Amino acid sequence: MSFWLKPLTTAVLALGAVTAAQAVTPAERQAQRVDNRQARQAARIDQGVASGQLTRREEHRLEHQQQHIANMETRMESDGRVTGKEAVRLEHAQDRASRNIYRKKHNARH
Repeated sequence: MSFWLKPLTTAVLALGAVTAAQAVTPAERQAQRVDNRQARQAARIDQGVASGQLTRREEHRLEHQQQHIANMETRMESDGRVTGKEAVRLEHAQDRASRNIYRKKHNARH
């Protein structure tokens, strides 16, 4: 895992633990769900590198895609709320990233 994604994953997990103990609004719940999914996908990438299923190039591309999604989320939250259309767009981006992780981990490259 690259040097910038580890602190991001740790921060996401810590933030998720803190906010889980508090009552949350639907918008906060959506943000928490996105952050948790990002953390799980980052863990899948790490596992793929550790097991040798992902090459360094594949890892780099997948991490770049995860960073792109994180940037999308930040832009969408910048006005204080994420609309339903934005949430769907974000979820579709995460779905694509998840499929890419699966495909890269299950191809013939090591």
